[in-house]
Amino acid sequence: MLTLVQVVLPVFLVTATGYALVRGGYFKDGLIDSLNRYTQAFAIPLLLFNATRNMDIAAVFNPGMLISFYTAATTTFVLGIVGARLLFRRRPGEAVAIGFGSLFSNSVILGIPLVERAYGGEALAAAIAIISVHAPFCYFLGITVMEISRADGRGAADTARAVLSAMLRNALMVGIALGFAANLTGLSLPQPLQDSVDMVVRSALPVALFALGGVLTRYTIRASIGEALMTSALSLIVHPAITFALAYGVFGLPILFVKAAVTVAAMAPGVNTYIFATLYNRAEGAAASTVMLATTLSLLSVWGWLSLLSLL
Repeated sequence: MLTLVQVVLPVFLVTATGYALVRGGYFKDGLIDSLNRYTQAFAIPLLLFNATRNMDIAAVFNPGMLISFYTAATTTFVLGIVGARLLFRRRPGEAVAIGFGSLFSNSVILGIPLVERAYGGEALAAAIAIISVHAPFCYFLGITVMEISRADGRGAADTARAVLSAMLRNALMVGIALGFAANLTGLSLPQPLQDSVDMVVRSALPVALFALGGVLTRYTIRASIGEALMTSALSLIVHPAITFALAYGVFGLPILFVKAAVTVAAMAPGVNTYIFATLYNRAEGAAASTVMLATTLSLLSVWGWLSLLSLL
């Protein structure tokens, strides 16, 4: 129990501190935007570059792990869409935006620090392997389904171009791509440059967690509470449960890979959920409520999953 407190609580305390200081007016909203830009456009891409450059690709890119995680993610996405349509009578585009919340886990800002603190560097490398295809997979699936569902959607060629353009403009994807290129070519950095990279990398996650707390002050859980509860359950319970069943029961993966995959799957929906909804002007209230509610509930659900995984 004490170990779980030491793993989980510091991560959420940093986020809670950001929330409290912004809510109390000590830090202005504009500063949070600047911190977010620093982490999302520079520090975290550099972290992903560094981690990808140094990983053992053959060892951590386990097909069973990736199939387990993304089969579960796709299943919860479909369940979210169906639930939004049948239970809450949402229009097709709105249902896709709601379902996206159960597809896109907060794998970087919450997932990386929790996996690293709980299981160490080898598990972190496995988590990075999942994360390296997370945004391309989720955005491609989400955008494609949204474009098909919208009456004013683009054709297949235009949709493909839009997805490719979004990937090429995403700093996280650029960092991962450059990391793979450096890994495959054996590129090494001069020591002063490497030391500078390491300094920035050490700042990435604490600043990102603090900024996440600030961002959460913009959302409420009052709007579309039913949809938010459904999406939170799919994201925090169903996604990791299916991942666990496949990774442990079907593929029999090494325990460290099971723990990494399930922990990342157990993360709350990220702010990208809200960004996706606003991009299409569909179900923004439900997306905002989901981010706030699921992040709050994840303090308990993550604790539960880490407790379960500790029994393996």
